[in-house]
Amino acid sequence: MTTRRVRTALAASAFASASASASASVFAVSLSLAALASVGVVASAGPAGATGNSTGGRIQWGECPAAVKPVEGQRCAGLSVPLDYADPTGPRIELAVSRLASTRPEARRGTLLVIPGGPGSSGVQRLAQKGAALAKETDGAYDLVAFDPRGVGGSTKARCGLAEQDRWMVTLRSWPGDDGSIDANAERARRIADACARDGGPMLRGLTTANQVRDMELLRQALGEEKLSAWATSYGTYVAARYAQEHPGRTDRWVLDSSADPDPLRVAYGWLADMAKGAEDRFPDFAAWASHPDRAAEGLRLADTPEAVRALVLDLAARLDRAPRATAVPGAPLTGAAFRQALQVALYSDGAFPGFARLAAQALDPRGVPVLPPELSGAMPDEAAAVTVGVVCNDVDWPRSVPAYARAVAADRVRHPTGGMPVNITPCAFWKGGAVEKPVRLTDEGPSNILMIQNLRDPSTPHSSGLRMRKALGDRARMVSVDRGGHGVYLVSAGGAGNACGDRTVTRFLLTGERPAADIRC
Repeated sequence: MTTRRVRTALAASAFASASASASASVFAVSLSLAALASVGVVASAGPAGATGNSTGGRIQWGECPAAVKPVEGQRCAGLSVPLDYADPTGPRIELAVSRLASTRPEARRGTLLVIPGGPGSSGVQRLAQKGAALAKETDGAYDLVAFDPRGVGGSTKARCGLAEQDRWMVTLRSWPGDDGSIDANAERARRIADACARDGGPMLRGLTTANQVRDMELLRQALGEEKLSAWATSYGTYVAARYAQEHPGRTDRWVLDSSADPDPLRVAYGWLADMAKGAEDRFPDFAAWASHPDRAAEGLRLADTPEAVRALVLDLAARLDRAPRATAVPGAPLTGAAFRQALQVALYSDGAFPGFARLAAQALDPRGVPVLPPELSGAMPDEAAAVTVGVVCNDVDWPRSVPAYARAVAADRVRHPTGGMPVNITPCAFWKGGAVEKPVRLTDEGPSNILMIQNLRDPSTPHSSGLRMRKALGDRARMVSVDRGGHGVYLVSAGGAGNACGDRTVTRFLLTGERPAADIRC
């Protein structure tokens, strides 16, 4: 049979939209973006203007699209992979891949794969953002390589054909009504699932963790590497752990940064539920910051004590439930749900604290006009919504009882008032066809070459969830627990200034293979 190659319509704008969405990426553990057509596949000339290409042999590297904003030396290409691995001679799709080659060939020891979070974050963009710091930290020991998972950035996309009102973050992520009702959430979830079943086609059903692992293995082969090292973040840690489980002999030095619970009974649904606890773990950091006297000069001191900040934020959210405020974005009021969503995003990084405090101050001012953060200021592209729901709904079978979701939401609104939504119903409750494949149970069988690193106060992947990954991996792993808040630990800022102890431990492992003899705290 002649191989029919299906390529994507990859405009440079796809990379730009993926970049804009990366900071807001969290459905299961993150959110994302992208584009496609009728049967779920569209045509194109390659990854968003990249000049390199590969159909199965060695990758031919070329220039990156300008929209990637590549760092000096970063190159891009396309990699052709099967749409359906059960039909290897059937339709093919294309993945955007990128490399930052070592500038010290004499020091080079292999390839380090940078695996992004999500589902839905761009690996190519992450390499552009973190590549310079990582290259400096590893001092030429690796070629740094990343790829956009199927459905993301410059890779082939899927669509669901969702109405605009169903593609806002605050609606796609199911915040309950102001009275705690989930009736509107259930109606919207069913509508989204129906649209994805109608318009998604085989491309949407191909958005799975299992296929991302298979794509990684084809990438390894195309790179000509016997083994890969990796730095995986957030949802990417689950992808990386799955790869290490299925291809243990192909892993060299494996770093899992901010891991979630890999239990097959809790994959995806459990991740969302854990985020409510994560928000509660992390909120005291914001409350301490927003009550500190230093904030007064900036007009961002919300109250005199952390306890008073918590009371103010919860009260303001309740007031916005009853009386939403008009914002600088026409047709996008600041509701209680939008305010809580803005808080959840802000908890990811200390650098986002001023923006949320400013939003709260504007909402408290009767004459103020609240300015929404970018991720709440418009609808997500249809392709972003498709990959956001596609992977988590395709990976596992979700609970389907609407009354059970309603009970879970009622309990969580009391137990975790700064969270309040993660246990709510999603389109996965109505997903046609259910899971594409059964999830894999991770075990402790395989080489002991994994280093985990996890913040103690992570709003997305709580430390308690990371401990479940640690338990599953057994003696294969060592864990570094870092006494700080936020999501993501290693090289947490563009300049590499994060937790010095944690950074030093990860870098030493990547350069020498040396890990702590036992789990440690930094």
